[in-house]
Amino acid sequence: MKMSVLRSVIFVSALLIFFAGPTFAEESNGFWPLSGEFSADVTYVGEGDVERGGKHVNDFDEIDSDIRVVLTPRFKLGVLRLGAEWERFSFGLPDGAALPNTMQSFSTIIGLDAQLSDSILIRAETQPGLYNSGLGHLFWDDFNMPFVIGGTYIFSPTLQLILGVSVDVERKYPVIPAAGVRWKIGPQWLLDAVLPTPRLQYEMTRNVSLYAGATITEATFRTDDEFGDSHGIPRLNHAVLTYSEIRTGAGFDWKISPIITFTGEVGYQPYREFDFYRADVRYHHEGGAPYGTISLHGAF
Repeated sequence: MKMSVLRSVIFVSALLIFFAGPTFAEESNGFWPLSGEFSADVTYVGEGDVERGGKHVNDFDEIDSDIRVVLTPRFKLGVLRLGAEWERFSFGLPDGAALPNTMQSFSTIIGLDAQLSDSILIRAETQPGLYNSGLGHLFWDDFNMPFVIGGTYIFSPTLQLILGVSVDVERKYPVIPAAGVRWKIGPQWLLDAVLPTPRLQYEMTRNVSLYAGATITEATFRTDDEFGDSHGIPRLNHAVLTYSEIRTGAGFDWKISPIITFTGEVGYQPYREFDFYRADVRYHHEGGAPYGTISLHGAF
């Protein structure tokens, strides 16, 4: 696990050097004909615990790595969103735990941003891809296509209201509605209470902001055909696993170039759950853990 953390940090650092370099930052608007957005982040979560029916899985850590690139070409109806995302959860589980050491997804991103009126904006986005709990084994029967639809009502220049719905037919609760608000409280304060990353942000300088908030994650994956047999629970063969976690913490955003922002965050993970809900096997949260995140994100 320690080498995995080191590799992830080196990879994110390499992206930092590439995107923050003066040549790319100064010339991106000149030689690059497309607009878009990108993010690359890695999170390390310390040792935590889950439990199922008196069976404890203790002191396992986690690495969550995510890379996302979306191109945003404009056309008559609005802005297309075309891209790809790779995400991987790696766990340092003890031998014999009936949980996957790795959960990963490779997905495309297809979406549309449109303006219905001066006050109403909408976004529809789907991520068809392969969602698997395994190491290097992705098959077409791991295919899933979750999507989100949301709208923003611009009440005033300082206040926007957000409504949306997330749909995933493989999830325990396929349809999850959500509401939020984005409120510019004052010249330096912003309440961005929108899932999955609600935040209260303070703009310390033009390029540096501080924030406190949370990150809420819920995703579904498929185990491989022999996962259950290898762990003594045959009904977990090719089973659907819903993974949920909540992180609460504080951090900073540092805009280090016109197109890239570096983020550092530390906090505590108070909740985590592995739920094979169709097989009636659930490992619920028992002990939390500290975490740290570094990320690069921006637009070009």
